[in-house]
Amino acid sequence: MGVMATIPPSARLRNLTQRARIIAALRDYFTGQGYLEVDTPVRIPAPAPETHIDAEPAGDWYLQTSPELCMKRMLADGFARIYQICKCFRTGERGRRHLPELTMLEWYTAGEDYTHMMAQCEALVPHVVTAIGSPLELSYQGRTIDLRPPWPRMSVDDAFQTWGGCSASAALDSGRFDEIMGLVIEPQLGWPRPVILYDYPAACGALARLKPGRPDLAERFELYIAGIELCNAFTELTDPVEQRQRFAAESERRRAAGKTVYPAPERFLRDLERMPAATGNALGVDRLAMLLTDSDRIDDVVAFVPETL
Repeated sequence: MGVMATIPPSARLRNLTQRARIIAALRDYFTGQGYLEVDTPVRIPAPAPETHIDAEPAGDWYLQTSPELCMKRMLADGFARIYQICKCFRTGERGRRHLPELTMLEWYTAGEDYTHMMAQCEALVPHVVTAIGSPLELSYQGRTIDLRPPWPRMSVDDAFQTWGGCSASAALDSGRFDEIMGLVIEPQLGWPRPVILYDYPAACGALARLKPGRPDLAERFELYIAGIELCNAFTELTDPVEQRQRFAAESERRRAAGKTVYPAPERFLRDLERMPAATGNALGVDRLAMLLTDSDRIDDVVAFVPETL
């Protein structure tokens, strides 16, 4: 891929200044809510084996695709409310909204489930928008988005029935779930208000708790604003036996696809035995900066992209 078109220096300065204010506002929110900012290692021996997320090798270890495993181990050690803003690395991810090195906000709350996290998202985003001096009626790419909560909530199956022409389970069975979601459904989501898309098929939540009474569904949601997937959240799975089985299934899918099969994260699985009920969320800071600077490319809200290094 050649060097991407760049924005003028004045626009770059404006966007990066706004990005810094966004990150300061994120920290202000979590400090005010009694969360501890933590800093876990970026280089780890064993990432979570997820079929569609590929880790960057770093010697005989890997650069993290997410700080999830280390942060959950901290939950097991009694850290009940933690967050961090960190770099994550995913090979092969490059596009208008993707970078192989991204900035992630990740946070965990013990004793809560994904419905608590939904309400927290409705508080966090308006806090940041207000803190940087923007109105809650946000203008993005010539369209207005009303950020005032509460936000609409839609099940994944309803989204597939509405726009995809089939059920979510049928799309999964035909191998077209990701295609339909990415090309057909996602562009519809988050206009003119944010939408919380919840209850994914169980196969789409490798680290999420299954919904009580509905073992075909995972307690997972994603927040969409202006067609952009902003965050991904779960009620966390805390059963080490079930988690090991799911990791084995994901590893087998990776093997069948000809991908690297990672070592089992044994210390995480051991500590999972002590982990309390919890909910967690991963939010793309670069994408939040896109929304709040009215940028349609992730390149315009980071200091450098790979092609310019």
